[in-house]
Amino acid sequence: MKVLIDNGHGENTSGKRSPDGKLREYAYCREIADRVVVELRKQGIEAERIVKEEIDVPLSERCRRANELYHDAGRQVVLVSIHCNAAGSGKEWMDAHGWSVFVSNNASYNSRKLASCLAQAADKIGVTVRRPAPGQDFWVQNLAICRDTLCPAVLVENFFQDNREDVDFLLSEEGKKCVTGIMVEGIINYIGV
Repeated sequence: MKVLIDNGHGENTSGKRSPDGKLREYAYCREIADRVVVELRKQGIEAERIVKEEIDVPLSERCRRANELYHDAGRQVVLVSIHCNAAGSGKEWMDAHGWSVFVSNNASYNSRKLASCLAQAADKIGVTVRRPAPGQDFWVQNLAICRDTLCPAVLVENFFQDNREDVDFLLSEEGKKCVTGIMVEGIINYIGV
């Protein structure tokens, strides 16, 4: 099994930061993506980032890269796209809080299973998991990175970059270990299923 990590957005993507500018989504998600890759490799799981650039890489190119790796790896591939959520425009602090995972409206059984494994990993450590309805682990949206990739794919929103407490947590070492751990444990549980 090969795990592809998409760290979405780039240095040149407007917005995508905390109101005070301390958290910049592109940099934060790249750091977490690198941590996830390292931890998965320690577990003997092949993993890599599909976006090495610091600038924004169009969704069509990110999907193309994932699909190429899917074919090259004999179709034993999953993709996790790492993001931070936002409730507003990024100019003021908001109250929305928590962690969530998304699949596309055309999601395969395996995409949904991966999303559930990630949500269960978050639940296990007491993280507030945002759900669209009780008992439903993931949100369904028309997301290109999930919709247009051939492999099972999910998009993870790691807390809110416009919630002051979430930002403090995300930037702490404890927070970084938490979000990395959710993804690593969820992926490992998925692979073991």
